Amino acid sequence: MTTPDSSGAGGADVYPPASPSPSDTELLATLFELGREVTSVLDLNELLEKIPQLISRLTAFTVFSVYLIDDKKGDLRIAYAVGYPEEVVKNFRLEVGQGVVGTAVAEQRPILVGDVRSEPRWMGVIENVQSGLAVPLLHKAKVLGALNLQSDQKDAFTGRDVAMLRQFAAHVAQAIVNARLFESQHEYSTTLETLASIGHEMSAILDLDELLTRVAHLVKRLIAYRTFGIALLDEATGLLEMKTAISYGDAQAMAPVKLGEGLIGYAAQQKEFVLVPDVSKDSRYINAVTDVRSELVIPLLVKDRCIGVFDLESPELDAFSKKHVELLTLLASQAAVAIENARLYEALRDNEVRLEREVRFAQRVQMALLPQELPKKLKGVDVAWHFAPARELGGDIYEFLSPEPNMLVVAVGDVSGKGVPAALYSSFVGEVIRGRTYRRRYMPERSSPAAVLTSANRILNERQLEEYYCTMCYAVFDLKRRVVTLANSGLPYPVHVSDGAVEQVVQAGVPLGSFAGSTYDETTVDLLPGDVFVFASDGISETFNAVGEEFGSDRVMATTLEYRDKTADEIVAAIFGAMRAFRLDAEQNDDQTVVVVKISSDLSKDTKDTKG
Repeated sequence: MTTPDSSGAGGADVYPPASPSPSDTELLATLFELGREVTSVLDLNELLEKIPQLISRLTAFTVFSVYLIDDKKGDLRIAYAVGYPEEVVKNFRLEVGQGVVGTAVAEQRPILVGDVRSEPRWMGVIENVQSGLAVPLLHKAKVLGALNLQSDQKDAFTGRDVAMLRQFAAHVAQAIVNARLFESQHEYSTTLETLASIGHEMSAILDLDELLTRVAHLVKRLIAYRTFGIALLDEATGLLEMKTAISYGDAQAMAPVKLGEGLIGYAAQQKEFVLVPDVSKDSRYINAVTDVRSELVIPLLVKDRCIGVFDLESPELDAFSKKHVELLTLLASQAAVAIENARLYEALRDNEVRLEREVRFAQRVQMALLPQELPKKLKGVDVAWHFAPARELGGDIYEFLSPEPNMLVVAVGDVSGKGVPAALYSSFVGEVIRGRTYRRRYMPERSSPAAVLTSANRILNERQLEEYYCTMCYAVFDLKRRVVTLANSGLPYPVHVSDGAVEQVVQAGVPLGSFAGSTYDETTVDLLPGDVFVFASDGISETFNAVGEEFGSDRVMATTLEYRDKTADEIVAAIFGAMRAFRLDAEQNDDQTVVVVKISSDLSKDTKDTKG
């Protein structure tokens, strides 16, 4: 049996626990409890802060730090520390294999130092430290970093501490992986929602100067840039003219660039993005702004035609990543359409009277195409809805279908943009949804919410209407089985009130028509008598008042909870009433749709009567 080396010269590879004793049994129980506690934390910062608190219940220490490997640089940084000077935490870095901590990471084994004076690898970052213990954080044979405990007493840590902390470190490593995964999924979902929100906002602005200024500020929500510009191509002169340029938050004037010259000219001519980690090493770079070290240029494409570019610059090397390219490419496609729409609007001002007359007729057609009543008299459910377009025509859509008795399909969607294109696109989406729901004959396995959205997404993407996409929630209320099954492609989460409690049915999804291979998940919720479901487009929650405050999902939930005992019509009216009272005289900037489904207080009797 190998025992720990209390001399501090690196310790041993194996630290077997002593024979069981009451104190060991109690410690093992504590370890099990701490493992469950640490793996339940999904916020990384909260997790790191909690680790030393939990370790203190296993052993005593004077100072503590958690080192994590920097995925980009490959070295170790202090992610959290107790008892360290702020400057050390901020600036101290270790190479893997350097010092006791770096060696523990490199060799993937704990290192126990009983006396730091006899350990040549010891790095005296903190004064008055006499002993230490470094334990690597391992997850599936991959090292994430290390726990580093230090004490002002010699031989403060024992072999039993090593064994217990090695087990605890495994829980910590798993918790870090979980927290990072949760953070990544949350960031992905938030990014999609932000892109959808930005797309809606851009599509609503038809004044070109206002649009370009707003786009510059919207990009800031996705990428923290130092200098940003939007250059538009003048096809007559072949010049890229910088219409909007912001540096350090202030507007700047920049000279035009010929098509094909410089990084922006090259991107526009070749119709492809340009990502340069170090501009000093790229011969195409034109030094127009001092201290620029890296640059990203994204072309603004409308189908196969380039109308301009996004240009981002940074004083840091390698400031932009492939992820930034993907985000800005999506945003650029929306911005290009918005810019074209703004230009078209300016060109069509002389035809305003004719256009208004045609739009008024299109509004009547759109309202005629939207459902006016439920497809049949369904017992066991009370349904109400209201649609308030921001302009004469809107991009919101709702459908009520009943492929079988005792079954109600509710589909609520929101097409990016507004006006005639969005209305036409929403009408097309409605036809697709109806076709996917019924097929030639109703087939539950092929007409599930996830299957319908997946099929609709494929059809919309195949039509190559890349300027637009549709967020949609598709819900199947099975009143016989008393369940509702939902799938979502980016619409604000539905609100569910049941037994006096309110929550959102959280389910992320990619907007329809955005990506060819997108698939969707399903959520099934039991139906209870009196349950209320609210489906609303983001025009409700993203309503702003005169001082810029947002109505928000919380107010939708609160209003629904307050009026849960009312009829579906009254709940719809209450939500719109609360929203309008909040907005007052502020302009309505987006289409607004609310659909309320309320389950009968005598669900079992109603469905039984229908069956009979």
